[in-house]
Amino acid sequence: MSQKTLNKWLKLVIIGFGAGGLILYFAVLPFIGISIVEDFPESSYCFWPWLIFLWLTAVPVYLVLFFLWKVVKNIQSGQSFSAENAKYFKWNAKFTMIDTCYFFIGNIALLFANCSHPSVFLASLVVCFIGTAVSVIFATLSHLFFKASILQSQNDLTI
Repeated sequence: MSQKTLNKWLKLVIIGFGAGGLILYFAVLPFIGISIVEDFPESSYCFWPWLIFLWLTAVPVYLVLFFLWKVVKNIQSGQSFSAENAKYFKWNAKFTMIDTCYFFIGNIALLFANCSHPSVFLASLVVCFIGTAVSVIFATLSHLFFKASILQSQNDLTI
């Protein structure tokens, strides 16, 4: 696969995740919330706290997509293993961990505010585990890209 084709696919994947996220956050989640409120009207007071909580989780997600786009642009310009890409992956690791911690703490807060159920909290632990794993993957990529950038700069100095 050529670098040009790879870049097109990476950009297409990022755009797909962005569009899918918009559909999830602004169409699917409100629809699910409305159907839950219709089935259980006594839980209608939980609709907006949950929806706002979930919408706020989108901010770090789109920041991650933004920095991934920057990485793809660097790859496109021939700077695959650069310190700049390592920095972007480090930021992605931080944003992912921040989002995971926010999601965990928010679920606890909603549980104590009687806007959630313990089974929802237990299910959210799976999401927190996945978020932590993705954060570790980004941190690992950051470390590897930084090491590769050092090797590349040393190789560039060698005649």
